Amino acid sequence: MSTKFRPLLDDQIQEFVSKGFIRVDNAFDSQLATKVREILWRDLKVSREDSEFSSQPVIRLGMYTDAPFVEAANSESLVAAYNSLAGEGCWLAPKAVGTFPVRFPSPNIPNDTGWHVDMSLDFHNPDFMQWRVNINSDGRLLLMLFLFSDVSDQDAPTKLRVGSHMKIARQLFPYGKSGLTLAELAKNEFRETENCIEALATGAAGTVYLCHPFIVHSAQAHQGQNPKFMAQPPLLPKPGLCSGALQSPVQVAIRKAHSPSVSD
Repeated sequence: MSTKFRPLLDDQIQEFVSKGFIRVDNAFDSQLATKVREILWRDLKVSREDSEFSSQPVIRLGMYTDAPFVEAANSESLVAAYNSLAGEGCWLAPKAVGTFPVRFPSPNIPNDTGWHVDMSLDFHNPDFMQWRVNINSDGRLLLMLFLFSDVSDQDAPTKLRVGSHMKIARQLFPYGKSGLTLAELAKNEFRETENCIEALATGAAGTVYLCHPFIVHSAQAHQGQNPKFMAQPPLLPKPGLCSGALQSPVQVAIRKAHSPSVSD
């Protein structure tokens, strides 16, 4: 097996546990990214030369099951990383990729730039502020940021609050399996994480950020030249108990937030 497809190195796992994310370069082939963009341009229904697209700072597209999307999400290097972070055999192979908040350079300010944590429970509720997350992170093993276009500091990179997953874990501990709603978590606008260092999810097309499900993150306005194409799918758990998941870096980080002496 090629070296780059081996399980993550110990220092990468330590980085994930402490920072709440790792960056995987060349996670999938750039040619797949090109194929994905062609499909997305088709569905955007705006011309690439049409200057009026800049009036819309973001256009959202749904889940995609086309071959280039699924192949990108199941590359050999990503499968190895999923096993390393979420527990071997404890996750469901992605069969779709989305959603896509396609971001454009625009004089208009997007309305989705608030700090938040992605929820993983109660999606049946029509009020997304009532969606929930619990201390076990039931329903989600990872938040994943797939870059299908080159993303520089100016191209609306997602902002990540380094180490914020630990603070969210400590908030969730008292509420056990019932957890908290997004409204409850956000009532203080995530001020408890505002002193965290901010990192930007930049990189070439084919880069993937694998993030702890509790990481606090935010979109931002596009200051660059070219549209940004990024997907943010979850990595879903397999149904039922998976002992490997209990010892995974995702769960180690949660336990470490409550008991700093926990070994990585």
